Amino acid sequence: MTERPKGGARRPSAPHGDGRAADDRSRPPRPHALHRYGQNHLVDGNILRAIVKQAAVGPDDVVLEVGAADGQLTRPLLERARLVHAFEIDHRYASRLSKLAGEHPNLSVHPGDALKQDLAALDPPPTAMVANLAYNIAIPLIMTTIAGLPQLSRWAVMVQKELGDRLFAAPSTKAYAAVSVLAQLACRREEVRAVPPAAFRPQPRVDSSFITFVRRAAGEGATVAAGEAPPISGEQYAAMDQLVRLAFGQRRKVLTNTLAGAARAGVTLSRDDVRWALDDLGLSPAARPEELAPPQWLLFARRIGWS
Repeated sequence: MTERPKGGARRPSAPHGDGRAADDRSRPPRPHALHRYGQNHLVDGNILRAIVKQAAVGPDDVVLEVGAADGQLTRPLLERARLVHAFEIDHRYASRLSKLAGEHPNLSVHPGDALKQDLAALDPPPTAMVANLAYNIAIPLIMTTIAGLPQLSRWAVMVQKELGDRLFAAPSTKAYAAVSVLAQLACRREEVRAVPPAAFRPQPRVDSSFITFVRRAAGEGATVAAGEAPPISGEQYAAMDQLVRLAFGQRRKVLTNTLAGAARAGVTLSRDDVRWALDDLGLSPAARPEELAPPQWLLFARRIGWS
């Protein structure tokens, strides 16, 4: 299980210098952490057990794990899941994972970079993602799986606290960004557990969060909480992805300037189109991207004929 702290910075080593969980001396030491992978292994056994419980993997789940390392998280997942697709980019763990696969027929090992793989081709397709994610791939991987793996309905991931906050940030806050809108259009957050640097070896210079969130089902619109957008189709989501990223690409500018001239399906938006849509939603013509909540983004897209 690997994690890359932002910028690759690290604190001095934590106790249990071999990188094993504090209460586990049955396996050989891990290879030393590589700077280019920014490896940070969870060494707190109590936290490991807590996050496995929070992940809530069941016997029908097919799990996607990215950064399996020597299988510390993989093992308890194998006891609970139908199958685990385990990705690991560090070839030094290949023999350990191969041995583990030999002992567990419900483990499928995938060497290499998960972001460069065709995750949609995994068979059987993942229904849950449980992983201690490298900081520099966390957001791209989460967004890729939301958009590209429709059968994946649950995420239980360790990320840098700042990134976890950003996914479910509120409008008009510093953390609110395109990924906030896109994550909340598709998913709702369930639980967040703070994880301190001392839980890892080596220690990152930032705090982490273990966050669980689920995809909102197509029939959930009638019971969606106040302030949440109803679930949308994959085609709608792709359109929203394009629109929201375009708008937040110049988040300091007002939407009437940012989106004027944007085109979709042969229709080019004018400033008046954008201004009318904002007015229809009761928003200022000088509104900026961070002022619209996810449900408003969905309504706005419909008003301008984008989705």
